[in-house]
Amino acid sequence: MTTSSQQHPPQPPKTVRKVIVEVVDARDLLPKDGQGSSSPFVIADFDGQKKRTSTKYRDLNPVWNEPLEFTVSDPDNMDVEELEIEVFNDKKSGNGSGRKNHFLGRVKLYGSQFAKRGEEGLVYFPLEKKSVFSWIRGEIGLRICYYDEIVEDQPPPEETPPPQQQQPPQMEEPKPTSVLVLGEEGSVPYYPHGLNGYGHGPVPCYPSQSVVVVEESPPHLVHVHEEPPPPAEPTAVPPNVASGIPVPEVHFPVPEVRRMQSSRGERVRILKRPNGDYSPREIGGNKTQGDNAGPSASAGPERIHPYDLVEPMQYLFVKIVKARRLAPNECPYVKIRVSSQCLKSKPTIYRPGEPNDSPEWSEVFALCYNKQESANATLEISVWDTPTEHFLGGVCFDLSDVPVRDPPDSPLAPQWYRLESGAVDQNSRGVSGDIQLAVWIGTQNDDAFPEARTSDAPYVAHTRSKVYQSPKLWYLRLTVIEAQDLHIAPNLPPLTVPEIRVKAQLTFQSVRSRRGNMNNHSMSVHWNEDLIFVAGEPLEDSLILLVEDRTNKDAILILGHVMIPLISIEPRIDESHVASKWLGLEGGAGGGGGSYFGKIHLRMCLEGGYHVLDEAAHVCSDFRPTAKQLWKPAIGILELGILGARGLLPMKNKGGGKGSTDAYCVAKYGKKWVRTRTITDSFDPRWNEQYTWQVYDPCTVLTVGVFDNWRMFADALEDKPDSRIGKIRIRISTLESNKVYTNSYPLLVLTRMGLKKMGEIELAVRFACPSLLPDTCSAYGQPLLPRMHYLRPLGVAQQEALRGAATKMVAQWLARSEPPLGQEVVRYMLDADSHTWSMRKSKANWFRIVAVLAWAVGLAKWLDDIRRWRNPLTTVLVHILYLVLVWYPDLIVPTGFLYVVLIGVWYYRFRPKIPAGMDIRLSQAETVDPDELDEEFDTVPSSKPPEIIRARYDRLRILAGRVQTVLGDFATQGERLQALVSWRDPRATKLFIGVCLAITLILYVVPPKMVAVALGFYYLRHPMFRDPMPPASLNFFRRLPSLSDRLM
Repeated sequence: MTTSSQQHPPQPPKTVRKVIVEVVDARDLLPKDGQGSSSPFVIADFDGQKKRTSTKYRDLNPVWNEPLEFTVSDPDNMDVEELEIEVFNDKKSGNGSGRKNHFLGRVKLYGSQFAKRGEEGLVYFPLEKKSVFSWIRGEIGLRICYYDEIVEDQPPPEETPPPQQQQPPQMEEPKPTSVLVLGEEGSVPYYPHGLNGYGHGPVPCYPSQSVVVVEESPPHLVHVHEEPPPPAEPTAVPPNVASGIPVPEVHFPVPEVRRMQSSRGERVRILKRPNGDYSPREIGGNKTQGDNAGPSASAGPERIHPYDLVEPMQYLFVKIVKARRLAPNECPYVKIRVSSQCLKSKPTIYRPGEPNDSPEWSEVFALCYNKQESANATLEISVWDTPTEHFLGGVCFDLSDVPVRDPPDSPLAPQWYRLESGAVDQNSRGVSGDIQLAVWIGTQNDDAFPEARTSDAPYVAHTRSKVYQSPKLWYLRLTVIEAQDLHIAPNLPPLTVPEIRVKAQLTFQSVRSRRGNMNNHSMSVHWNEDLIFVAGEPLEDSLILLVEDRTNKDAILILGHVMIPLISIEPRIDESHVASKWLGLEGGAGGGGGSYFGKIHLRMCLEGGYHVLDEAAHVCSDFRPTAKQLWKPAIGILELGILGARGLLPMKNKGGGKGSTDAYCVAKYGKKWVRTRTITDSFDPRWNEQYTWQVYDPCTVLTVGVFDNWRMFADALEDKPDSRIGKIRIRISTLESNKVYTNSYPLLVLTRMGLKKMGEIELAVRFACPSLLPDTCSAYGQPLLPRMHYLRPLGVAQQEALRGAATKMVAQWLARSEPPLGQEVVRYMLDADSHTWSMRKSKANWFRIVAVLAWAVGLAKWLDDIRRWRNPLTTVLVHILYLVLVWYPDLIVPTGFLYVVLIGVWYYRFRPKIPAGMDIRLSQAETVDPDELDEEFDTVPSSKPPEIIRARYDRLRILAGRVQTVLGDFATQGERLQALVSWRDPRATKLFIGVCLAITLILYVVPPKMVAVALGFYYLRHPMFRDPMPPASLNFFRRLPSLSDRLM
């Protein structure tokens, strides 16, 4: 193959990915032929293809050096494909008595462990067992790589090597195949092997470059052309693919052979496509160049950017302050132009009587900057008059002279520059004055970036990045004790007790007390009931109490009311006593005249010892109480880098059949909300914004959502809600300390039509925290919620109602910000509708219970296999272990804990490698019925026709009937236990008492160890001694009476 002409075709060439599995050798295999040796061969299974090596006769340390080639059917999903290597003893090479090929061990790998051709190495994997009791030993050496081969025929140049260099099918030491291999991004071709098979990265092809041939089989030799390679870069020379030319031999050091354990943990990290394209994937440190503003790609050392989780994006900042001594004008504005980017400032509007020669703008502009593209560019800043578009002067800057500023450098001071006329300007005589500005090059970490007008987003309030804070929320506890001197109507019917209730209102919250108890002697009404509300700072609202007479349902009378400002209510942080107060009622409509309408006895306080839940408890991001005095110190820092999104679907129509998406990202943790800037008209937006939070509890959840901006197109009086694109959650406790996780998560939305993938979001997360900090470890032993939640707990229904009120208050508060965070965004991020009924969620919770109990089912099946002697060796070992535990009972507890320790150590290999995103299988989103989805999205009350509601009600009745049957079965078993001694069945009770007496006498006489051994051996007896019918004890229990026959 030649490298002289590399013409890029108009379309990328089609490629086929191939995987080469070179089986090098094996060591210390187990003899399985009955003569102290083995005749091993290897079978490799990958992507539905099986390949076999030759058999090495009677060799426990065989050497094959045979490459096995596989074709990858789906290169995008190669990471989840499983490669299974199995070693067998060939029965044909033994003494002829074997009926099958004996198993010598296996190795399971995944495509994510394959190296690119040129970067592979010889790795020894220990052979694994098929089952726990298999006897396997030894290890196998493999060299695995993959490459992409162009399948289109291209015209071969003159120096193309002859076709005899293609790999022969039966050669034991094949030579590399002559193929063209594409790089990671398919833009620059490079050779499949580096020097000696260990080259790194794509090597550009040059026409005059000499070539090297690499032989990967021992001895390790390098064959070189007559023309030696350049001495400056011996390892950068691409290997030759033509090996027919005689060359001298140069000995090269043997490459390092690494021995490592088989990474079986990959089986959990990447299952066999567990969720298809809906699983999170690791993107590592490969940060793609931003589509909106690329960083400088120049060579040479650069400063380390403080935004270490995201890609630094360079911007050209221009700060326009003001001008002086301008030519006569009406509404001047500033125009900034560089390359193809152009921005305009707001026109200055003069006040009456104000001189029109000194306008002020005080605006900052940020233009996308690329050092290579802008090396010879010029920055033009000009001043124009709005009505007439009259040129008032301008200034030009060479971008190569613009300074670079990185925080913590101080802001660049603006300077005065004289306005000049253009070279061919006809109005040059009307140009005069100076302009004050500052120009510098910075990144998104610059202090001026959040308020700057960027070229990749229009200057609209709804497109800027912002940080929000949730309001400080309190629980308001109102204890209604009693009321006296109420003007109750006297003309009540006989034996009629007045129904007096208290209704309390705070903003949109309204709670009514239960019916009061009348005291006939003192004519007072007693309640002693707690009413709880959610109050938010600033405490500007008032609590309104209405005393109602609801004796007559048709005409409710207001006996009096009272208004209490929240600012006058005393806060408390613990269970300290709060003094009660008597307050006079006003404005009653009951009987009696005058201005006195009675009084009411109340106790009020703002509870600072509670945490006001505005999220669902299982996805809560903060558990701190309201009172800051009770906060504990932070245990770490959470850093989130929002890199960008890929493959977003069009969310709106621009006209002409073209769709567009204006995406922004929202992240919420604790009281802090962050919002990225809006990238307009992009399906692959790159935000590259980094934010930090203090972490007070590791068992919390970070929520990140992506939305499509509609408010930027709305009028001032119009409210267009933003569309949801998807969200993910990351639990902080699943993150290892001080480790950066850079992953891509699918954005999934469940619609009425079913599950829909809207794209992917790329995030970088780091939890900076000392692993063994005492505060971090002690946090796991502390209560999840503050102390008051356990001393004076709130009911489940009451807690849910308060959470709804808190969510609404947070949404209203953030909607008043600038730019506003829409209520639909806040409710979606806080899972405000998580409590609504859904058949899908009910099924998901049922399967979660089944998965939790799966270990018990597995243990029962294992015990059943033991007692049925399915594996005699295992059953014998269980007998021995049982005898040891019976004769040494002190070992039972430590053995149990040791077993738990071993289980934990074993499952360490299968620990998840990346934080999990949304699980569609766990959510039952793949197999959900359309009618169930329609029911889930239905409103309350339902808006569906009566026949649909009737069908859904009937379906719910059928499901409830099944649940009712299961509950009845549970009750029946419990009642049968009670019937053993309740004498409901006299004969059964007599039998049971007699058997218990016999067992008592036996246990008094026979040593307990002997009884335990006898019972254990009886339970584990061989199936030949078993009766296939149920035992007598079970038959006796099933015949016991229950109370089900008494049900009507």
